[in-house]
Amino acid sequence: MEADVSPNLVLWLTFALAFVFGAIGQKTHFCTMGAVSDILNMGDWSRMRMWLLAMGVAVLGAGALHGAGLIDLDKSIYRTTSLTWLSYILGGFSFGVGMVLASGCGSKTLIRIGAGNLKSLVVFLVLGLFAYMTMRGVFGVFRVAYLDPVAIAMPEGQDIPSLLAGFGVDEATASTLAVIAIGGGLTAFCLLRRDFWTLDNLLGGIGTGLLVVFAWYVSGHLGYIAEHPDTLEEAFLRTNSGRMESLTFVAPVAYTLELFMLWSDSSRVVTVAIAAVFGVIAGSAAWSLATRSFRWEGFANVEDTATHLIGAALMGFGGVLAFGCTVGQGITGISTLALGSFITLAAILAGSVVAMKVQYWRMMREA
Repeated sequence: MEADVSPNLVLWLTFALAFVFGAIGQKTHFCTMGAVSDILNMGDWSRMRMWLLAMGVAVLGAGALHGAGLIDLDKSIYRTTSLTWLSYILGGFSFGVGMVLASGCGSKTLIRIGAGNLKSLVVFLVLGLFAYMTMRGVFGVFRVAYLDPVAIAMPEGQDIPSLLAGFGVDEATASTLAVIAIGGGLTAFCLLRRDFWTLDNLLGGIGTGLLVVFAWYVSGHLGYIAEHPDTLEEAFLRTNSGRMESLTFVAPVAYTLELFMLWSDSSRVVTVAIAAVFGVIAGSAAWSLATRSFRWEGFANVEDTATHLIGAALMGFGGVLAFGCTVGQGITGISTLALGSFITLAAILAGSVVAMKVQYWRMMREA
């Protein structure tokens, strides 16, 4: 699994993948909040199927790389031996509410910045601030003291293949069955609907899923070092977590702000996560400018400003607790078949549905 490549190559490849992600997101209107809203308001499952297709493709692709020995998903942040279920539920629910109030999740925020949305720039700053405070600041103290300890120890691993192996199925067979059943099932659910077969739907679903897979390969294979010359331990080039990483967009925003604030500190360098943040913004900006859809947009009024600020804070806080966002857990985490990712996904959806119902109730009351 080791490849002799430079850190800069890993960073540039990550930037390129994120650039394509940003362009695809801008073109196809890939948006989890929008997908939930479409179902609740119009009964339209098109964008939700786009998201589910991305999950299915990511599961199949990541499973194939893992099975071929090109990457080891056990070395990701998702397949831990501790199921912090309270953090997943509270964090996911908070993030789901936050993305509705802030008009989009972490990735959508970056995409909108690239398209000229100044509201999303404010969301970016507040999200990053609260994410950092939850990782290392005042909320981090609360998290470590009261939330992280609430966990279920799972020594064999919390991923679904490991759970199946506990029933006597050998690990390789369990992994294959889980990947085919979940990845194949999600993919089939989306592609069996002929009315789903539009360029945007297929590009958004298949393209996004493949980008997550390619990012796993870049970080987990090309960026893998079996024995780092300084520490004599295995390492993954330029990752903040010290493990292999793919696309996710909450903690990376905090890392980006940290780099800007501590730029004179020579120990601070551009990481895979930071490269991905820049890539998404650049890709979205390139597509917006090329199609002349770039538009400056600001807040409508004080209430609009307050709503976005609260939403950004909830996303920063919740995204760190839940170890990711709608992309970080909903696609990247799901691709590892970690049980925590499925719990977080359910909590995010629950939070977004509740927030949208409350917003609709307020609108009807005011009307």
